[in-house]
Amino acid sequence: MRILGIETSCDETGIAIYDDGKGDLPEGIVAHRLYSQIAVHADYGGVVPELASRDHVRKTIPLIKEVLAEANLTPKDLDGVAYTSGPGLVGALLVGCSIGRSLAYGWGLPAVPVHHMEGHLLAPMLEDDVPEFPFVALLVSGGHTMLVRVDGIGQYELLGESVDDAAGEAFDKTAKLLGLDYPGGPALSKMAETGVKGRFKFPRPMTDRPGLDFSFSGLKTATATAIRKEIDIHGTMDEQTHADIAYAFQEAVVDTLAIKCRRALQQCELTRLVIAGGVSANTALRAKLAQITQKVGGHVYYPRPEFCTDNGAMIAFAGMQRLKAGTNSDLTFKATPRWPLDSLSAI
Repeated sequence: MRILGIETSCDETGIAIYDDGKGDLPEGIVAHRLYSQIAVHADYGGVVPELASRDHVRKTIPLIKEVLAEANLTPKDLDGVAYTSGPGLVGALLVGCSIGRSLAYGWGLPAVPVHHMEGHLLAPMLEDDVPEFPFVALLVSGGHTMLVRVDGIGQYELLGESVDDAAGEAFDKTAKLLGLDYPGGPALSKMAETGVKGRFKFPRPMTDRPGLDFSFSGLKTATATAIRKEIDIHGTMDEQTHADIAYAFQEAVVDTLAIKCRRALQQCELTRLVIAGGVSANTALRAKLAQITQKVGGHVYYPRPEFCTDNGAMIAFAGMQRLKAGTNSDLTFKATPRWPLDSLSAI
């Protein structure tokens, strides 16, 4: 079986074809393409929903044609079409939903609506080192930060989530305070590499109380206060000060996430940890989580960097699992900008 995956939840258009390995191709991603809208939104310092939707309209069909050509396949070689149905920006979602459902109808194939965060959660299964159930998953991106106990596909228990800014969003907003261009998260992490440990110390929010929820707005405020103080005292900030603040901010986020992950593993009595989402590409976070899992005799799993951000490969894989379980939509389609992960049906 082969399935086409379409991802259009925010500011990246991702298209991929996944093969289950039961035919003439080995199991895995046959071909994939990803188009980022960073240049479109950079002048505005963030994603403009209407521009995102229009760009998805412009790029989705050409990318589908490119992926089919790369895989040397035609629509007749496919067994289904999967598309992100939510959560995300409603206009962007509607583009992928309408195109995906229409193509499935025109090609005579089943259509499979996919939960965006389930795609992220299952992305590590595209790698050679595949986690076994059950495990704890940390999903960290620009729009979501959550801890989930995973007992199987669709068997999700929400353990904790962010009550305000997601980790990725906090990275981008703090990068903007440091004068970095959008999207600033990766640039902040790069800047932190030359920072000096200990010059600045920021709080580890909500780690001094029980529970697994997150809050990063206070950390962002503490960083803004430190920046204003430096400018008030010195009139400006040199390059090293920028790097030292970036280091302290990243260290605080990583420590906070690590503390919560350790608690979640202890609470669930598990040793396997999955991290996915855009922030999971952060090398400092990966190193810290590797340390805490090693201490409990466990292991941490994550997708390759190109599958950490939004992509069509994870939607194709998640769609294949749902398709094999008999999931498919009727002739209607629905974009669901808010969609609880733990409301999904189990396979």
